[in-house]
Amino acid sequence: MGNLLNQPAGLIAFVRAVEAGSFSAAARNAGTTPSAISKSINRLEHELGTRLFRRSTRTLNLTPEGAAFFDRIAPLLRDIDDSADAIRAGGGARGRLRASMPGELGRLLIKPITTEFLPQHADLELDLALADRHVDVIGEGYDVVFRVGSTAESELKSRTLAQLEMVLVASPDLIRRHGRPQTPAQLRELPFVRYLHHGRSLPVRFLDGSRIVPAGRIGLDSGSGLRAAALNGMGVAHLMKCTVREDIERGELVQLAGGECLPSLPLRALHAFGELTPARIRLLSDFVAQAMRSMA
Repeated sequence: MGNLLNQPAGLIAFVRAVEAGSFSAAARNAGTTPSAISKSINRLEHELGTRLFRRSTRTLNLTPEGAAFFDRIAPLLRDIDDSADAIRAGGGARGRLRASMPGELGRLLIKPITTEFLPQHADLELDLALADRHVDVIGEGYDVVFRVGSTAESELKSRTLAQLEMVLVASPDLIRRHGRPQTPAQLRELPFVRYLHHGRSLPVRFLDGSRIVPAGRIGLDSGSGLRAAALNGMGVAHLMKCTVREDIERGELVQLAGGECLPSLPLRALHAFGELTPARIRLLSDFVAQAMRSMA
């Protein structure tokens, strides 16, 4: 490995070629020539004493040895790049950012992200998964995830971005059929759209410590599903107010309870980079925090 450390250009060229899919694409990304990329990789292969690629005129495929080497080297180079990025004064968002957030938050944030955040950071490529499930941050290779509510993953660095007001809402048709409840006890008599987490219906908790275990004919595992079912008169839904504010203003949903009796839930950014947070994560988190303050 001592000799291998004398091949930094070859290591970088190798990883960039794999990620780009060809020497020419890697050269374009690095601002150099395909010949320079090829020569750096040839010197690396000579140092290793093995072929890393199966070369042909049309394709660039890794050998088994090349694939194993990439799996070990690529994360190390990314860690070095992320560490430098985190401490670089005035550093901007660069490279690829893999993120995940709940679908209904994504519905609200996709416009400002695409019209404001990305145009401000021309060197950033964003892969955004809209999913209510709790993804495996490390196992699935996410740089940052945005989650609403509590988290038990102590190995992740957590930053609270906002406190989100929660509401109970129902369609006007459901209110006409069942009446408008005035107390939590009366709420229990209404059908609910149940929010499922790992196959279990989550209770609705109130500021006074009481709770309702929802009963209803349909359970769903996403905020978008709960909102759609509530709009269709299937039951009362427990949702972030920001995701149904326009529905309430249009009269398509009626607010039955809100911040006066329901606790707010934190919106958190979670990542596995420890104290050295890469600039791309910090800047996106800052943007999400500001966007949520604007919506509130």
